[in-house]
Order: sequence, then C-alpha cells, then structure tokens
Amino acid sequence: MLKNSYTYKVLNRKVGKALHRYDMISDGDRILVGLSGGKDSLTLMWILNERRFRIPINYKLFAVYIDPGFDKDFSGALVAYCNENGFSLKIEHTDYGIVAHSPQNLENPCFLCSRLRRKRIFEIADELNCNKVALGHNKDDIIETLFLNICYAGEISTMLPSQSFFQNKFTLIRPLAFVDEDVIRRFANEMNYPGFDNPCPSAKVSKRREIKMILKQLYERNKKVKGNIFRAMSHVKTEYLLK
Repeated sequence: MLKNSYTYKVLNRKVGKALHRYDMISDGDRILVGLSGGKDSLTLMWILNERRFRIPINYKLFAVYIDPGFDKDFSGALVAYCNENGFSLKIEHTDYGIVAHSPQNLENPCFLCSRLRRKRIFEIADELNCNKVALGHNKDDIIETLFLNICYAGEISTMLPSQSFFQNKFTLIRPLAFVDEDVIRRFANEMNYPGFDNPCPSAKVSKRREIKMILKQLYERNKKVKGNIFRAMSHVKTEYLLK
C-alpha cells in the first residue's frame, strides 16, 4: 500500500513540516495549484489533495496548467490524467514560450516565459477567487536558485517557501520546499506518473541545468554539502558580507 511506503512517509513528513513552519494553509483557503505535467507539480497536487481527507482544515484546490504554446501539446492527456485521479484542471493556452524564444526578445527566454506565466497565474487566481498559489518547487530548486542568482544576477537571494504579493492579496506557497528531488523522483515512480515531456527548446540547455550539474558534483564528493547549503540560507551573518 502506497501510504505504508518509506518514500510516502518521508514526503508527507517534509511537506507537513513546511506547511506547519510557514503556516501555509488555513481553514477556508482557495488554493490555485500550478501544474506543469512534471513530477514535482503532480506530486504537489496529489499530496495536497490527499491531506484534505485526513486533517481538520477545510480548503479547496484548483489546478491550472499554463500551456506555453509549443508543438507537442500534451494538455489533453494531462486533463485526462487529472480527471482519472479526481482533479479538475483548467488549461490556459498561451504563446508565452514562442514569444520568449523569438528574435524580438532580448531577455533570457526562461526569464521572460516564467514572468509571463507567473503574471497569468495570479490573474487566474483572482478570477477563481483564490487567495493562495501553490507551486511545486522543491529543496533542490531553492538551492539552485540561490546559485543562479549569485552567478547570473549578482545577488544573494532565492525562492521563499511562503511569500505575500500585491499587498497581501495573494500568498505564494511552496509546500515541497523541504523535499529533496530524489524523494519526489522515487514517489513519482511508485505512483507510475505518465511521462509528459517538456517541449521547451531551452529545457536541456538552461543555466539552471548547468548549475544543477555543478551542484551534483559537489554532492557526490561530500554528502553533507547539500544540507549545509540549505541550512546556510537561514543562517546568514550579514556582518561578514560586503557593504
């Protein structure tokens, strides 16, 4: 049985820890869950839905997929999968990915596409009267973002597990913030998630992928490095930073 698996227990414990520490979900919340078809967002939707039936907090979930407009659109298959598993999914067809990779765009394509998708997510949250937006970023994503910002933005910052936007109208939450990507990968295998291949042409050549490979080498040399980096983000000695 899935709930007796070690992977599920680790996932559930880590998600519960993040939800509790950052007070992510309250009674009566309407939560938009950003689905991409990847293992992270599918795991996020599953665990948030599963928790609804065993905790004394009432909240509603609204899954949304922002289609970036590339060929090999899998939105129909994703809708079918969600319906089979008791989720309703709203599809928003856009040309954000095409625009971001056009010659007219002078910015990083990933940056522009992400910004456009995030803007639309908040607009849909407003349309659905949602006060929370849940995204599937995990522990590895948060560490990688720290190094991306250091190397390419010249600042020390990362994604927050919980963050308010638009004068507290919305709160963006990341319930998988304490979950290692390896745990999510094992859980996805146990769940036998369908494979929705990312059609983005930058998926395999992005700066994030470069950072991921560098960090992987560090982790392989010393198993304590990953945990130390993650803890360091909440143990900052500003007096020893340049001013």
